[in-house]
Parts: sequence; structure tokens; C-alpha cells
Amino acid sequence: MKTTTWRNEKARQRLENWSQRFLDRIASPVESYQVLSRHGPGRVLLGGSRDAPKLLCLHSMRTGASFLLSELNPLLEHFRVIAPDIPGQSVHGPQIRMRLDDDSYAAWLTDVMDELDIDSANLFGVSWGGFIARQFANANPERVDRLGLLVPAGIANGSHLDGLAKMAWPMIRYRICSTDKNLRRLLAPLFTTWDDDWAMYFAESLRDMPFDLRIPPIVPNEQLTKLSMPVLVLGADNDISFPGAEVVRRICDVVPNSEGEVIPDCKHCPPMTLEFREWLANRLSAFFKQHRSGPSDTPESLS
Repeated sequence: MKTTTWRNEKARQRLENWSQRFLDRIASPVESYQVLSRHGPGRVLLGGSRDAPKLLCLHSMRTGASFLLSELNPLLEHFRVIAPDIPGQSVHGPQIRMRLDDDSYAAWLTDVMDELDIDSANLFGVSWGGFIARQFANANPERVDRLGLLVPAGIANGSHLDGLAKMAWPMIRYRICSTDKNLRRLLAPLFTTWDDDWAMYFAESLRDMPFDLRIPPIVPNEQLTKLSMPVLVLGADNDISFPGAEVVRRICDVVPNSEGEVIPDCKHCPPMTLEFREWLANRLSAFFKQHRSGPSDTPESLS
């Protein structure tokens, strides 16, 4: 279904400005390309050495490739990171609302990889991007060397009532009275640590982006058992959307070649700190470079 991720032209401009602001937070040089898919053109960001192993990264809902790369800065020292803007979830992606009950996202990502002449790559997805990464890995296992998932959607869901209680009233309160105090109350169940840019982007996106209230469906066990590549899943222990312990337990119980870890003191949006970025980069590098990592040195407190 054709749609746009902005409410009006001024909203589009503000969203593009925020995308650029996060792009400016990336320490390494980043290239930007327009790549054609069956749903039209979309942006793809590429960073890191051209000779490094390829790592395809998929961002969370209502953000974009530059937002994700700004949190993956240390990975650019180890990988050729390829980050497309997801259809319907970014101002720079194809403007279409994709179905969640078929392989639409997998077909889109196939187009992107074909256009970039990528036969196979390591694949990493965050939240909504984790749902897409898992879907693609099921549809095209020969094109995924290793699969990494961070707080992925579609594996286990939190309590709908609990989510409403913690988010609905604070959302209403903030839209009625948009103060800094109310914004902090709204983001408290989501943000592990505070970041002014992320907080202000979230606030402005409430005004500028239409909501897609759909929740990715839970993948059946028979699909998970078909994931033939090594899989790493990282859950967050205080995630009200996708409970970390349940997510990790299910992947490790069902996926044949899998490992997982529940990040302590972590909500759905992981810490936006240098310490966490470096920890995540080391954890992912150990996995994607095919070194089996034993118990990791997860910081006791990431806040």
C-alpha cells in the first residue's frame, strides 16, 4: 500500500534534517547511494573498508540507516557495513507500507542485494529490522552467512496491557503538554540512557510521522528450525516490547546453531553510550568473524 513516512512537506524536511544530524554523528566516512527495488528507489549507506567482511544492517522502525550507523560507529573499523533505509519506516526508504504476513520484506532486501551485487553477507537487524533479517534468512538461507539479532520483533511479545499502561497515558499527556518532564516520563520505559538528539528526534517524529500500529507476527517454530546459519540473539532484560529472556530462550531452544545473551539493566532502546557501542561492536565482531565467544564481559550496569 502506497503511503509516506511524513505528514506534510515541512515534516519531510524536518525528518531529513534529523537524518543528516545523525549522519554527522558517524565518525568514519560514509557513502550514500540510491538503489532501485521493485518498490522504487531507496537510500543505502555504506561505511568501512571496501576490503572488510560485508555486514548488512537493518534499522528499527521509525528511524533510518543513519540513526543505526551512528550507534554502530566502532563496527566500521571491522566491517564493510551496508545499511539500507527500510520501506515505510524511514524518510529515505521506498514510500510503501509492506505486508507483514508474507515475504514482502525479504523480496525487497533481495532486490537491494542484487542491485549491490552482493551474493551473501553477514546480516544484523535491530527490533523491526530484526524481524526483517529473520524473515530474509528463512527465505534466502544461502545468502546469509551469519545472522545477528538485537531486541528483535517477531520472536516473543510483551504484555499488551502492560505496554499500554506504560506508554499510552504518557503519550497522551505529552501530546497535551509537551514539556521536557513529560517527554522524559514518556521515554522512561523505552530508553536505557538519555540522549538529547534521540529524545528530541523521538518527540518531533510523534508530530511528523504517521504511526504504523501493526506488530510483526510471531514466527512459528517450524520456521525457526529452518535457520541453518549460525544465529546470535541479544535481548534486553527490561524490554516491555519483546522480553529479552523469552526472546533469547526461544531462539536458543529452537534454532539449531544459536547462541544468546540477555543484556542486564537494558530496555528496548539500548544504552546510547560509548561503553555500550564498544561492547556491542566487540560482541558482534567476535560472532561475525566466526570466533565462538564464551561468556562476554557485559557491563554489570549499562546505565
